[in-house]
Amino acid sequence: MVSTNLLKGSLQTIVLKLLKENGRMYGYEITKKVEELTAGKVILTYGALYPVLHKLEAEGSVVTESENHKNRTRIYYSLTRAGQSIMKEKMKEMKEFLDAISQILNPSPGFNHV
Repeated sequence: MVSTNLLKGSLQTIVLKLLKENGRMYGYEITKKVEELTAGKVILTYGALYPVLHKLEAEGSVVTESENHKNRTRIYYSLTRAGQSIMKEKMKEMKEFLDAISQILNPSPGFNHV
């Protein structure tokens, strides 16, 4: 399982990407999708997910829509136009970060160590 410390800086990107690919989603659905896509290696807790969703909403990246489902209110989140733009920026940033980490973990042959 991936450490929550490693995950913290990636949560916004993960949520924005999932909303882009799946349209509107509710919190539990997001947690299950992450678990499914990572074969159980990444488990999102509600304590980690909902602050990110609320921050994205406050920033205007997502909007919410409430629906009654089996006598319970379910809040769906979906991307705004601004959120789509931010998601693209965050995806680019994430790819650059992962490439840089990959270079640290697996340096190219002939790399001079200091």
